Amino acid sequence: MLKRSLFLAAIVSLLAVSIPAQSEAYPKAKKVEQTDEFHGVKVADPFRWMEDTKSADTQTWIEQENRITDAYLKSIPERDFLRKRLTEVWNYERYSAPRKVKDGFYIYSKNDGLQNQSVLYRSSSITDPGKVFFDPNKLSEDGTAALSGGGSFTEDGKYWAYGIARSGSDRTEWRVLNTETGEHLPDTLAPNRQGGISWLKDNSGFFYSAFPPAEKGSELKQETYNQKIYFHKLGTPQSQDFVVYDRPDDKELFVGGFVTEDGQYYIISVGKGTRPENMVYYMPLKGFDPSTGLVKGYQPGVAVPDNDIAAKRRSQIHPLVTTLDASYNFIGNDGRTFYFSTDKGAPMSKVVAVDTMVKLGKWWDVIPETKEALQGVGLLNNQFVLNYLKDASTMIKIYDMKGAHVRDVELPGIGSAGGFGGRREDSETFYTFSSYNAPPTIYRYDMKTGKSEVFRKAGVKFDGSQYEVKQVFYTSKDGTKVPMFLTYKKGIKLDGTNPTLLYGYGGFNVSMTPGFSVARVPWLEMGGVYAVANIRGGAEYGKDWWTG
Repeated sequence: MLKRSLFLAAIVSLLAVSIPAQSEAYPKAKKVEQTDEFHGVKVADPFRWMEDTKSADTQTWIEQENRITDAYLKSIPERDFLRKRLTEVWNYERYSAPRKVKDGFYIYSKNDGLQNQSVLYRSSSITDPGKVFFDPNKLSEDGTAALSGGGSFTEDGKYWAYGIARSGSDRTEWRVLNTETGEHLPDTLAPNRQGGISWLKDNSGFFYSAFPPAEKGSELKQETYNQKIYFHKLGTPQSQDFVVYDRPDDKELFVGGFVTEDGQYYIISVGKGTRPENMVYYMPLKGFDPSTGLVKGYQPGVAVPDNDIAAKRRSQIHPLVTTLDASYNFIGNDGRTFYFSTDKGAPMSKVVAVDTMVKLGKWWDVIPETKEALQGVGLLNNQFVLNYLKDASTMIKIYDMKGAHVRDVELPGIGSAGGFGGRREDSETFYTFSSYNAPPTIYRYDMKTGKSEVFRKAGVKFDGSQYEVKQVFYTSKDGTKVPMFLTYKKGIKLDGTNPTLLYGYGGFNVSMTPGFSVARVPWLEMGGVYAVANIRGGAEYGKDWWTG
C-alpha cells in the first residue's frame, strides 16, 4: 500500500496535474471511551470500534472514505493513460525456472499475463513445453484460494504435498496428490500455521511443523506459541500424527526441519523472533519406524522408561548448536560431516563443516569469510555455489568441496540473480537474472563448462536498453558510505531537477537488491528517476549492516 501511494503521488508530481478541490468533507471518525491497561500503563484507544469491520458505523465510514478517494483519483486526467499502459505492460508471459523432480519429470510455472496465479506445468525435458500439472486458479470460483508453502515432491516424484491458503490467510491446509493417477489421497492436514513438508525417502510419510490447533470460530485468535514438529504416516488420519520434537521449556521458540538429500538425517532448526539466529539439532533416520517414530536399534544415552515413547523420541534428537547467537544454514552432508553457512565469528558469513561424531561437533572453515556478504549456498555437481552481494548486487562464485575457488559466474550486469537449485549430482541448473531496467531472464548454466545460455526471456513490452542503472554512494551523518541505485532514461541530465521516486527500507535483515517491476515502467517512460537507497538494517554488507 505504501509503494502504491508513493507511486501515485509521484505520478501526480511528474505530470504537474491540477487536482480540483474535494467537494465533500472528510468523514469525521467518532471517538469512544476505550482504555486498556498494559503493565500498569493506561492506553486510550478511542477508535477501537473500527476493528469491527462489519459494523454499520465502520461500513459507513469506509464508504465515505472510498467515495472521496474515488472522486480524487477520477479527477486525474492522465489516469486512463496510466491504467492502459500498466495493463499493457503487465500482460506478458512469465515463467519460473524449471525444476527437475526426477529424470523425465520437470516442473515450472507459467502465467499467461493477467492470470491471478501462475499455473504449474509438467514436462519430460527442458525443451518440452509440457502440459498443465496443477492450476491454482481453479481452487475456488472467486479466486481467493492460492497455493502456499511451496509444495513438496517425494524423491521418486510419485506424490506431491501442497498447501492451500484461503482469502489471504496464513493458515494452510495440506493435501497429497498422486502424480501418476492425478487422484488425491485421503491424507490431509487441517488449516494451521504449518511449516513446510519433508518426505522420508521411502514415501512412508512426512514431517511438518504446526502450532496447537485453534478452537472452531477462534482461528484468527490462534496464538503462535508452542510450535511442534509432527510426523504423518501416509494412509493414516491426522489424529494419529505424533510429536517428534517440541520445546516446552520456551513457548516462543519456532521449530522446523527437513530430511537431508541422502535421507539419512532429519535436521531441526530452532529460532526465536525475527533475528536470523538459530540452534541446530538432528536425528538419524536409518531404521526410522513411521508407525512409532522410533529408530530401530537406537540406544539412548540416558535411561528412558520402556513405556515412555515420547521420551524415547526426544532421546533420539542430538544437539549440535545450542545457543541463539548466530545463524546456521544447512547446505548438505557427507555422511556424518555436515556443511553449513554461518555468521558465527564472521559478520559476512562463511562456509563451515562439522564432524558430528564428536559431541557438539568439531568445526572447521571450508570457505572463509570474504569482504562480500554471503547470502546463500547451494550444492551442485559436488561443488559449492555461493551467492554473494557486492555493493548490493549479486556475485556468484563456485568452489570445490575442499574450498578451492573454481570460477565466477559471469552475469549480465548490475542486478540480482537467484536460483541454482537442484540435487548434489546435477551438472545442469538454472538461474534468473533481473535488474531495474532488465525484465527477468532465465539462464541455463552448465556446472562443468561454466557456460550460461539464455533459456527464456520475459516478453515485457518494454525496451530496457533505453534506460540506465547506475550505483552511487552517499555519506551518512556518521561517515558511513551508503549505496544507492539510480534508474533513468538515457540522456537525462542528473542535475537535481528531475522528478524522483525515492524508496528505502532497512530492517529485519532484508536487502534492497536490483529487480524489475512493471509498476515502475510508466514512471521511467515519462522521464522520472527511480532511486533505491540501501539504508542500514538490511543484509547488503553482512551482519554488522543490520545490527549496527
